[in-house]
Amino acid sequence: MLVLSRAEIEAALDLDQLIDALAAAHADLSAGRVSMPPRIAAEVAELDAALLAMPAYLPSAGALTTKLVTLFPRNDGAVPTHQAVIVVFDSQTGTPQALLDGTAITALRTAAASALSVRLLARQDAAVLALLGTGVQARSHARAIARVRRLASIRVASRDRARAEALARELAAELGVAAEAAASYEDAVRGADVVAATTHSSEPVVRREWIDPGTHVTSVGFNTRGREIAPEVVRDSLVVVESREAALAPFPAGSNDLLWAIRDGVVPPDHVHTELGELVDGKRPGRTDGAQLTLYKSVGVAIQDAAAAALAVRLARGGQTLEL
Repeated sequence: MLVLSRAEIEAALDLDQLIDALAAAHADLSAGRVSMPPRIAAEVAELDAALLAMPAYLPSAGALTTKLVTLFPRNDGAVPTHQAVIVVFDSQTGTPQALLDGTAITALRTAAASALSVRLLARQDAAVLALLGTGVQARSHARAIARVRRLASIRVASRDRARAEALARELAAELGVAAEAAASYEDAVRGADVVAATTHSSEPVVRREWIDPGTHVTSVGFNTRGREIAPEVVRDSLVVVESREAALAPFPAGSNDLLWAIRDGVVPPDHVHTELGELVDGKRPGRTDGAQLTLYKSVGVAIQDAAAAALAVRLARGGQTLEL
């Protein structure tokens, strides 16, 4: 069995190829060409934590995989809140083929899907990125979004100003883009063209009055006790998800940002405009004018792990495809 560590996955996976692989996977998902049951959870109630299982079969990539991921929101910075492993099986025999560090896959595929949303929905001249959060997802989002838009500046915001300053210095050196720590989430968001929310906040870090016309927002944060995006942002945006079924399902699959806005009557139950795959295939329109607000709300779906794992295994094997 092939075993790939976090470092090996990060070395093997090419972000540009990953974004393209996710585009194809999402087109398959929206067209009904995959098998992806709802994820399930074993809850650790006393810690507000859970162990999630996420199986998927993506025929076009020959990928039969499952991810086991823990969500422990009380972990401090020394231990990630999300930790995971992914097992890849032979899709013809069921034989286990590979064991992958799922923490790395999760960070990379989540950011790559957000970058895909930026490619599909953000204005072509989008150049200012507001990066909310300073964890693994914040780093991966900056790197991925820089692949699909020519960034002129990055504003990093966090509850911890020192961590925001450190990440800004890191990104400036790595990406060659002017980056600075913002004094607040509001200061980061105002005037930004793209907002990437990657926090565990239980209170909204993106509010409607902060957003300029034409902004694209990506939101990947998850907290069982709250939401990352204010309901007025949901109300006024063209909303895109990976999967309507997943995004609007109850815990552990769905999004409080959307479900609570529907519950409270801020938006109707059919407010979600489209799925990423429908945009990729051209079955539904995306942005229609430069002033439109767009929101990609991610809950993370198993075909993203399947596509990323298949690509990582192929690249680690020197470009060979998985055996079918």
